[in-house]
Amino acid sequence: MNENKATIVQKVYELLKDSIPILNKFPRNQRFTLGDRIQNQLSDLLEVYIQAYYVPPVQKKPLLHQANIQLEILRYYFRLCFDLGLYSSAQYQEFAERYTKLDA
Repeated sequence: MNENKATIVQKVYELLKDSIPILNKFPRNQRFTLGDRIQNQLSDLLEVYIQAYYVPPVQKKPLLHQANIQLEILRYYFRLCFDLGLYSSAQYQEFAERYTKLDA
């Protein structure tokens, strides 16, 4: 993959990789509901970005629109987890700083 074009795919991959250990520390009742939901959403987002990378340019717009919607859903899930006290404000801030530019 071209380094510039692969950046978004790499960032989503890193977000998924960094999220899994945090999701695994959720209380059991949330790990298997909200945690699985977030992990699945992140996996789906990664797949959409990989697909968008390989399709012809005329087919990219619908995939990128779908990715934008999935990314917004994930933002709400991450905020919900923070509001429920499932991770610290330091972790929330770190994720926000590292991954706010995903849709840029």
